[in-house]
Amino acid sequence: MKMREVAVIGAGSTKFGELWGQSFRALGLEAGMKAMASANLAGDEIDAIYIGNMSSRLTKQQHIDALVADYTGMAGKHIASTSIEAGGASGGVAFRQGVMAVASGMHDVVIVGGAEKMTDLDDDSVNEVMNATTDADWEAGMGLSLTSLYAMIARRMVHEGLATREEIAACAYNSHFHGQFNKDAQFRKEIKLDTVLRAGPTAEPLTMFDGAPISDGASAVILCPLEDAKKYTDNYVKVAATAQASDTLALFQRKSITEFEATKVAAQQAYAAAGITAKDINVAEVHDDYTVAGCMALQDLGLYKNGGKAFLEGCTKFDAGKIAVNTSGGLKAKGYPIGAAGVSQIVELYQQLTNNAGDRQVKDAKYGLAQSVGGTGSAVTVSILEAM
Repeated sequence: MKMREVAVIGAGSTKFGELWGQSFRALGLEAGMKAMASANLAGDEIDAIYIGNMSSRLTKQQHIDALVADYTGMAGKHIASTSIEAGGASGGVAFRQGVMAVASGMHDVVIVGGAEKMTDLDDDSVNEVMNATTDADWEAGMGLSLTSLYAMIARRMVHEGLATREEIAACAYNSHFHGQFNKDAQFRKEIKLDTVLRAGPTAEPLTMFDGAPISDGASAVILCPLEDAKKYTDNYVKVAATAQASDTLALFQRKSITEFEATKVAAQQAYAAAGITAKDINVAEVHDDYTVAGCMALQDLGLYKNGGKAFLEGCTKFDAGKIAVNTSGGLKAKGYPIGAAGVSQIVELYQQLTNNAGDRQVKDAKYGLAQSVGGTGSAVTVSILEAM
């Protein structure tokens, strides 16, 4: 069966952060309405919904798919609505499912959203939920947290000479540098490298500034067949490829903990499908829930030989003339409402590739890449968008 080419024709996000005055429902509705307005849609055109949401425990609301359909006014039309859970990759997987739905011809106009309301719970409860994205029996059940697992990775990276502590910390510096230009980012302040290194420890060698924050927020994008995109808007981008790969749930079962094989596999599949190489990418949004993950991502994706060095030398800044990374502020500065993370990456790439990224615009960007990660690399999506 011949697959249709797919376009992103609209995108929208809420602010990310501690949004005490907004409910999960209100956040999802705001992002969806912004995306539909961006695509010049009234809502009647939508025939399917895909929602990334990491944990219903955060909102004490099961059946998120029905909730979203109801509060967006789609339930009355009995629109198909599906919720996706894949840890930190929930939004990335939801986007891929939406693309496949349109590409296959099963649906024509799809809204893909991601949302999370995390600050209603205390920090310990949120961390317990996040730790559950690791192996419950052999990692979380033994007292290992997601933070301590990434700390192990960081220690091994330093031990093997793959990165210095300063290079790992530079990932946070890069994200905060870009976050200052994003009006929707949780943290809009540039930081010094020394701030990361001297912050309070979380799991040695990582500090408080090496990890993404607990956040509320939502993002949404609209998809349709590429051939129909001009019916709605002149601001659209092509989905050149989207790929997904998996790995063992537990980190100790891998042959190496200093690389994510799932990222490598998904990236190679995406590059092949798009007919490009890593050298063609102009801007990338990578999953920097921990700084060491951001460094590994650049290497596993083939964007830079040494990810930490690229961050430290400023190669990844939007105006450096090389491959810009996390121009949105990344998860570290933009914020990390987990279910929304992967979709928010697509929103940023859409803005970059339609020249609507404002003060952080990457000049002449043609190809953008998004990498979304669940757990410690047990689920990964890599999507490539192309400017038209």
